[in-house]
Amino acid sequence: MIKALSVQSLKIPFKQAFMHASAVRAETESVLVTVVNDAGLTGVGEGCPRHYVTGETVDSIRCFVEEYREQWISFAMVDDLRCWAALQAATIDRNPAAWCAVETAFLDLLGKESGLPIESVLGLPTLGGRFQYSAVLGTDSLSSFEKQLGQYLAAGFTDFKVKVTGRLESDVDKLVRLASCDVPNLRVRLDANNLWSDAVEALTYLRQLPGRIRAIEEPLKVGDYEGCRRVAREMKVPIILDESFLRLEQFPAIQDEPSTWIINIRVSKMGGLLRSLAVAVRAKEFGIPMIIGAQVGETSILARAALTVANSYRDILVAQEGAFGTLLLERDICEPSLMFGAAGRLDPSAVSGRAGLGVTLAGGH
Repeated sequence: MIKALSVQSLKIPFKQAFMHASAVRAETESVLVTVVNDAGLTGVGEGCPRHYVTGETVDSIRCFVEEYREQWISFAMVDDLRCWAALQAATIDRNPAAWCAVETAFLDLLGKESGLPIESVLGLPTLGGRFQYSAVLGTDSLSSFEKQLGQYLAAGFTDFKVKVTGRLESDVDKLVRLASCDVPNLRVRLDANNLWSDAVEALTYLRQLPGRIRAIEEPLKVGDYEGCRRVAREMKVPIILDESFLRLEQFPAIQDEPSTWIINIRVSKMGGLLRSLAVAVRAKEFGIPMIIGAQVGETSILARAALTVANSYRDILVAQEGAFGTLLLERDICEPSLMFGAAGRLDPSAVSGRAGLGVTLAGGH
């Protein structure tokens, strides 16, 4: 029986400010949900509201939790989560990060109550092997870019996501520098963050960029599938859908051309682990690859939840993002702190097989 359910804002400073096409942030913008049962066991969940993606804010999540709290405190099994989510699908569509935090906390608690890892609770394969993460090179100054690039190269990364700015000279310079690093098996994809208004504008720009590009993320306005098809066709690379793909109901727009698309699954954006898994199942059915993404500033709670999806669908996984831990954050709220190591690899042995998510809140939380 649930004794307490609470939500609090997480504002953890970044070690350096992070720039996005829609925002500049110097600290995390997340929420922590905790659920405590009458035996004193605690489940933890995290959500990352992004007003420019889903319209959510920290305050809207607080309101969501207060509105539905009494319906949730009777939850005792995974089917309770599934049933509520099915009945309240439209509500979750409007509050995906909020529901992600609540659902993850309950799944963590259910695992701890049963003494089983979250994968076993959901009937999924146990975590195994290593997970390979991509380097992410941001849109800030050239000197910062060079510093980041040097750190990633020293660590042995070969897979890079490069954010483009629309400033042609700067973007060309960055890609030339990356290509000149003589990295064996270099893989580069671009993230445009909905930069261009139409396909003609995007193509004019993209054709001026050097090097071999393997995929382009969100080049056009959110939901411009037809324009993205043209960019994919003429650039001969797939389009990664992030802000343009949030739920199962969007598959009809892309399912007939699987080679054109890659879906970026961010657990918070998708509305939690169960929804993320449902999208992965359908993507596999249609032969559409996926990237397991991350919201900037995620703690180890969401990094751990993302491992569940990545582990279960390695056969369609083309890249994985996140797991920056204290490489980006001044502190993590969890022990252990999950972050990639040399060459971008993460060994999950610290959490694999442990009950629930396998993480505990560090002191002060």
